[in-house]
Amino acid sequence: MAKILLIEDDVAFCKLLEKFLIKKTFEVTTAFSAAEAKTNIQSTEFDLIITDLRLPDYDGITLMSEIKTTHPNVPILLMTGYADVSTAVKAIKNGAADYISKPFNPEEVLLVINNALQIVKDEELINTVSTVKSEKKKVKINPNKFLKGISKASLKLAEYIQLVSPTNMSVLIIGESGTGKEVIAKNIHENSSRKNTNFIAVDCGSIPKELAASEFFGHIKGSFTGAIQDKIGFFEAANGGTIFLDEIGNLSYENQIQLLRALQERKIKPVGSNKEIEVDIRIITATNEDLREAVKKGDFREDLYHRINEFSIHSPSLVEREEDLMLFSDFFLEKSNLELNKNIIGFSSEVMAIFQNYKWPGNLRELQNCIKRATLLSQGDFIEKAVLPLEFFLNEEKKTTAFSLSDNEKEIILEALHRSNNNKTEAAKLLKINRKTLYNKLKLYGIT
Repeated sequence: MAKILLIEDDVAFCKLLEKFLIKKTFEVTTAFSAAEAKTNIQSTEFDLIITDLRLPDYDGITLMSEIKTTHPNVPILLMTGYADVSTAVKAIKNGAADYISKPFNPEEVLLVINNALQIVKDEELINTVSTVKSEKKKVKINPNKFLKGISKASLKLAEYIQLVSPTNMSVLIIGESGTGKEVIAKNIHENSSRKNTNFIAVDCGSIPKELAASEFFGHIKGSFTGAIQDKIGFFEAANGGTIFLDEIGNLSYENQIQLLRALQERKIKPVGSNKEIEVDIRIITATNEDLREAVKKGDFREDLYHRINEFSIHSPSLVEREEDLMLFSDFFLEKSNLELNKNIIGFSSEVMAIFQNYKWPGNLRELQNCIKRATLLSQGDFIEKAVLPLEFFLNEEKKTTAFSLSDNEKEIILEALHRSNNNKTEAAKLLKINRKTLYNKLKLYGIT
């Protein structure tokens, strides 16, 4: 099985090509920058390297020359847009094995890769996407793992998790609904000295205030109507480990007092019992509310707020993690493939454009649900536009219409290309559109 290093800063295109190559039984490692690629090359022996001609932090040809210095026998393929084909041809004279044209052409990719690896299998070159499912290499993933992104917001989040995890500080996670606050809490626990003990997650919004004391601290048989047997509460169950209280702002004022007392004294008393139980727990809480405002209004105790907020972490929305969208999409697709016993390769270019233009009010939860549903409905190898809910089409149409109504759109694009020295990634950023949309516009206006 040939090992391929794929270097491409366009996450969507990179993940799509990765999926295709894995399905063709190649072993693929991805890098989104030259720096990341160099690290991978130092630690792993690759049979083939595929790199984009234009990278945000490096020139592809320069990178190729540097790799050739240390790994002269590893063939290198360049990926390039049609406008840069002449440059790619020149690169071949300087050591590149060949080049692959964008947009993605499956037959061309297989042909070029097989030629570069000197693999002659004519019958495989004719096939594009269809393969025998049983021979496909499945990507093994941990459905509950913490996925690190590449956006600034994700890098800051990962930095804070790494910083606070080894401590026993109480952590307050603040963020919109659906941003994965419990996943963050669990990752903190798994990177702490308590990782081999219990992690107990509690949804405070689902507990009636009359039963909160029993749920938190337990009760003894006969302590109230319905208490037909002894019960261990969440705090005792989490003893020695971590307790995660989600949506803590939903607790009643009385329950807040009970919780504060337990946190201060590190002792709990089951309902109906005179016996105190010492507990050693780390507390992590989460909310989508502004607790400081709730404190000002008198809805949340200030002393409890300071007790749970020794360190706060912002859980970014999906809009704040725009660069991570296709990483999460790919992760959720693999998870859905696993759960539904499917083998979907990736997303069509149309679907990727719709995803990138959508606002995702439900954040990661909405993205995961959308992809799982689409995976179930998909009959082919790629998730197509037809299996998406109606709101995605409406959103896409609004955005497309708004952009195309500009009277001088072509001139604006040309100006952006001029300012970025024809770097399409930078031009797309100036225009505040994704790179795929820019390519479509270039084709529409015949800009070469």
